[in-house]
Amino acid sequence: MNEDLPEGTWPWLMDVGRLIGRWPVARSFRVRLDGKSRFPRTGPVVLVANHSSMVDGPVLFGVLPRRVVFLIKQEMFRGIAGRGLRRIGQLAVRRGVPDRAPLLAAQKVLRGGGVVGVFPEGTRGSGDVAQAQQGAAWLARSTGAVVVPVACRGTRRPEGSGRRFRPVVDVLVGEPFELNADKGRLGLEKATEQVRDRLAMLVAELDSKRSVSGEAG
Repeated sequence: MNEDLPEGTWPWLMDVGRLIGRWPVARSFRVRLDGKSRFPRTGPVVLVANHSSMVDGPVLFGVLPRRVVFLIKQEMFRGIAGRGLRRIGQLAVRRGVPDRAPLLAAQKVLRGGGVVGVFPEGTRGSGDVAQAQQGAAWLARSTGAVVVPVACRGTRRPEGSGRRFRPVVDVLVGEPFELNADKGRLGLEKATEQVRDRLAMLVAELDSKRSVSGEAG
């Protein structure tokens, strides 16, 4: 693994964090990973995933086959936890505030052949969803990275339900795709729509599969 990582990352600790996501965290659930072979083994990748709960990130961090640098809201980077997130290669983004620093850091990771993860649904309101979707498209277009949609369901407890014992969590990796090559603002808008549509279609596909199997949420 020779891809660039954000400044201050401890690669060995990042790998320990992935092991924690793969075992203690993921083992709290019955994780079913489908489509793993679709995830590119090399080259720059922008991963876009839906966001149902705080557990989605750790689960994906552990079960996906490559190191992932996620863009995470600034509020999570407080105290010891924040220092830990930086040491395992995660990037802080400020909600509702134009901030190119994390995008440029993510761009460097991609140009070094790494993987950057974005949760376009992660924060609702104040235009943050649109900004995240557009940021994912901009990163892919500016670096030549492919986009890989990933759907995750089952980490969120249904409203009104009690504590669950090892609930089933499904992770579905979609087909990698390239964004349109149109230039300018219109091209970025089209690319953003591509990202939105592909992720929405994958989430709908996973919801349908879970409905057939009797799983909810």
